Amino acid sequence: MKTHSSARIDQGRRATLTRQRVLEAAVALADREGIEAVSMRRLGQELGIEAMSLYTHVRSKEDLLDGMVDAVMAEAPARSAGEGWKTALRAVILQARAALLRHPWAPGIIETRASPGPATMAHYDRVMGILRGGGFSLEMTHHALHLLGSRLLGFTRELFDDSPTLTAEQAAALVEQLAPTMPHVAEMAAAATHEGGLGGCDTDLEFVFSLDVILDGLERLRDAG
Repeated sequence: MKTHSSARIDQGRRATLTRQRVLEAAVALADREGIEAVSMRRLGQELGIEAMSLYTHVRSKEDLLDGMVDAVMAEAPARSAGEGWKTALRAVILQARAALLRHPWAPGIIETRASPGPATMAHYDRVMGILRGGGFSLEMTHHALHLLGSRLLGFTRELFDDSPTLTAEQAAALVEQLAPTMPHVAEMAAAATHEGGLGGCDTDLEFVFSLDVILDGLERLRDAG
């Protein structure tokens, strides 16, 4: 049972709590312990209040997750003026990626959201403004948004992103096993695992490479259109 003193402390904490503070605490908890650790009960403990008091600021767990994602997207700054459309769009997307890299749990949650929040919508608006200002028609801007997909938010589902890391001996055995029937897969596997070869996958390098190819292609389509 709570004492009068502890009840007053709890009331004081509830009085000073805001939605922003709740979201900041939830993001910090997810960063520290993973998104699985985020529950209303645990978040209440982090803030020193009853879990039920959180519902004054977030309607549900889903509303909490929506807000967390939007808080992360709010970390991506607006573009500076005076840049060409390609440079500006590249910068905006890489700024969003930098925000997501600070919160590795965020892409998985973004993929489950039904609708974007205000900060995410503002990000989309910046992207569309850059394209429209760069001479893209409304139709071509629409195509570009679909082409870029989740890259607009700074992430993409990597090919074989759940593949295990192999030792040199395991890789050599796999290559030998695949070579007779799948020579091109074996060749790629050997190059990716051999020291001095492809050296594995650098996800940042691959993201930027793909982004630059897409932006170059969009530029050619705009000019041709």
